[in-house]
Amino acid sequence: MGLLKGIEKLSDHKDVTLNEEMFQQIEIWKSLYKGYYEKWHNITYQTVEGRKQRIMESLNMAKASAAEMASLVFNEKCEISISDDTLANNIEEVFKQNKFYKKFQDYLEYSFALGGMVIKPYVEDEKIRLSFVTADCFIPLTWQNETIYEAVFPSEYKKGDKKYTHLEWHVWEDGEYVIRNELYESNGQDLGIKVALSTLFPDLEEEVRISGLSKPIFTYFKPNTANNIDTQSPLGISIYANALDTMKAIDTAFDSLHREFRLGKKRIIVPAHMVQVVIDPQTGEPKRYFNTSDETYEALNADENDVDIRDMTVELRVEEHIEAINALLNLFAMQTGFSAGTFTFDGESMKTATEVISEQSKTFKSKQSHEVIIEASLQELIDSIVAIAELYNIFSAPENYEVAISFDDSIAEDKSAEINQQIQLVTNQLQSRKRAIMRIHGMTEEDAEQLLQEIYAEERQGSPDFEELQSESVLFGARE
Repeated sequence: MGLLKGIEKLSDHKDVTLNEEMFQQIEIWKSLYKGYYEKWHNITYQTVEGRKQRIMESLNMAKASAAEMASLVFNEKCEISISDDTLANNIEEVFKQNKFYKKFQDYLEYSFALGGMVIKPYVEDEKIRLSFVTADCFIPLTWQNETIYEAVFPSEYKKGDKKYTHLEWHVWEDGEYVIRNELYESNGQDLGIKVALSTLFPDLEEEVRISGLSKPIFTYFKPNTANNIDTQSPLGISIYANALDTMKAIDTAFDSLHREFRLGKKRIIVPAHMVQVVIDPQTGEPKRYFNTSDETYEALNADENDVDIRDMTVELRVEEHIEAINALLNLFAMQTGFSAGTFTFDGESMKTATEVISEQSKTFKSKQSHEVIIEASLQELIDSIVAIAELYNIFSAPENYEVAISFDDSIAEDKSAEINQQIQLVTNQLQSRKRAIMRIHGMTEEDAEQLLQEIYAEERQGSPDFEELQSESVLFGARE
């Protein structure tokens, strides 16, 4: 939090209004995504030898839920269509050079986990590069109606015993888009003092001014979940932001299941006088052992006449633990936008449902909800790439073009069912042929119109003309 306070105090920049609680939550979400949150997973317990510490076992539902939602929303079956063929080829080349489809799915997962992510296009060696940024390295400065216009991107680096913080400011000044780079040095957790940018980045310009832009070149992506931590913030929240208590309960139950096997191991109580006597070479005191390599046996002081050996093994509560974990997993699924039964635990591992789901299910509705905001952000990203490309004369674009995103809905129904539904709608005059083509193929309106004209042309070629019909009627005696 020292970094945030340091950025807030920078007097040579416009006011930076930060909600510290939001960034504290992002750090918690990040720790849980990694599978270890110190406040939860560090356990102190008491033994006869004193206090000890251990790390709680975890099912890491943060990772599982974020990965599952990301794979449902965006995968290799998703298609991005652009109405202009030349522009489509140029954008596809940019995506290919930046390994966009793989990176985007990874960072979409981070977005669902941390509440958002950013993609920044820039030019390097006359090629457009895409920089992907996680939510913990993005601070909005100004926004309106949840659209962010200015931001700062902090990045931390270590060099020896020094900590360096690079701040990349994206602001508007007198109608120009300004990118300003600053470097700060510190020995601790605070921002520290400003040092020369060349200390770490000798080839990086301190300031770049760009004219002719109408909107920022970065694009912010976030889950389509209302921010109930700070309702005034444009930042998104993790899909598991409101399921933290449930996640802790799941890990507690899972850890208890592991401990059940360790603490419930077979134990046999034997009288202490039956245990082997060994003299301690350090103290000279006698000590008794009953096969020291076997944890099964425990010695108990008793009367020498007591020769009973008792089995004190307790019954394992495996089924009770599994039932409790599955009940908690159903609650967690509901809190994170999945249908009950999406996550199940069989005693060995956590599994995710893979069967086709109903369009009315919570999972499918959540998927579609996230797709709405992601589709809009992808369209903004393409607009930003076009703006940068035209600015640096890399390639141009027509004044008007359409972008359509076709997401993979095969988890809800097979393709043939969708096609049959569209055919029925067209047959009953409840849907135009063009709209049906757009729906089935995920095309833009312009591409659908072109395909429709091709279909009409083929139909005309396959139909006999009027003269052919006349000759056929003479041949079969319809005319005298």
